[in-house]
Amino acid sequence: MKKQPYVPSGNLVDLLLDAICVVDKEGRFVFVSAACERIFGYTAEEMVGRPMIELVLPEDRARTLQAANEIMAGTSKPSFENRYVRKDGQLVHIMWSARWSEDDQLRIAVAHDISERKRSETMQTALYAISEAAHLAKDLPGLFEKVHSIVGELLPAINFSVALYDEQNDQLSFPYHIDERHQAPAPHKRDAPTLSAEIIRTGQTLLRSPETLTALPEHVQAIDCASLYWLGVPLTSHNGTIGALVVQSYTHGARYTDKDKELLQFVSTQVAAAIERQQMLSRLQFMAQYDQLTQLPNRALLHDRLHTALTRARREQTQLSLLFLDLDKFKQVNDTFGHTIGDLLLQMVAHRLRQCVRESDTVARLGGDEFVVLLEDFHSPDHVLLVAEKIRVTLNQPFELNDQAHVVLPSIGVAFYPQHGNDAQQLLNHADYAMYIAKRSGGNRFQITREPPRAEPAQ
Repeated sequence: MKKQPYVPSGNLVDLLLDAICVVDKEGRFVFVSAACERIFGYTAEEMVGRPMIELVLPEDRARTLQAANEIMAGTSKPSFENRYVRKDGQLVHIMWSARWSEDDQLRIAVAHDISERKRSETMQTALYAISEAAHLAKDLPGLFEKVHSIVGELLPAINFSVALYDEQNDQLSFPYHIDERHQAPAPHKRDAPTLSAEIIRTGQTLLRSPETLTALPEHVQAIDCASLYWLGVPLTSHNGTIGALVVQSYTHGARYTDKDKELLQFVSTQVAAAIERQQMLSRLQFMAQYDQLTQLPNRALLHDRLHTALTRARREQTQLSLLFLDLDKFKQVNDTFGHTIGDLLLQMVAHRLRQCVRESDTVARLGGDEFVVLLEDFHSPDHVLLVAEKIRVTLNQPFELNDQAHVVLPSIGVAFYPQHGNDAQQLLNHADYAMYIAKRSGGNRFQITREPPRAEPAQ
């Protein structure tokens, strides 16, 4: 007599929160309990007769089939974990307890939904990972790249952007933007008709999809967005909304839900704190290395760059040169027109000096009206003299400040390595001394140092 397939009592098993699934030797469902619809999203009628493996996340199918073969070979699997794709496209984490019934030729398994536990574990792991990234990242781009990797473990994030808002300049920029179809948007103001700008304006999360589009405010609905699914959350600090995290998808296979929104909001809190920390460290580093008035390298950074340049010049047997520059009669400008005008004049001088040299050269402010230019990688001393003359001619052009023309003339001292010194201080002393000779000779000229200074020159 042919044995009937094993079918548990429906009245009893349908009361269970865990799902009971029975699968035949070919891997097709022959019975599922009522809990399957809650866990997987499919009715019993939709699941029975369907291959089990079709519902498994593609990345987990190989090891799931291997586990199924081991179960049919007699190995019990009391705690096997894998991921299934629900009918609505969401992932569900399952812990299976399964055995093989040799008499019935069926796999009998109990499915326990551990998605919430996995979500909590994943979020905790993300929290630690972001905290670690914030401490280890050397700069914001490095931090954003790491955050992208972390977020990609939590939800679909092939297309990921970080938008940062500069309130002082009213500019929203995209320092990190990875997108399979589009380049980073151009910087724009907060009132621009973009989804990222809308997040900055409102400080609210935006979840856009074909289903939720009509629920958004009309002015947001009108904003063009090429992606099917778009999720953006604000980066909020004690100073307000400083930016946004954005993920988007161009396919129905990677959609975003309210759970994804909650998860990204949780991550954004940690990211905002990490960004603020990096920005603070960058500001402190900038303050330690740059002159706050002119934004030029200060004395400390000049010495660092000069020592590095000297090491390179010794190794490669090349030359370098220092131009020590002082503005003639600058004190009269301060005394006559005030320090505000004097500060503006120094800022304009710094701007013109930068225009006279290459990106690879260094223009530094030592303090007051003293500047130093470090020149490297030139083929002939004539190049240095041409730069010195270019600086002199450029600064001879009047500076327009408050509808008045101001003229400041430079005295420039020139020193070369290795002719005039083998270390940083020797070269600075020689260039300073040559500048003093140029000033004593009437100013508005450059002077190559002729002999080592015997004492610090009196200014």
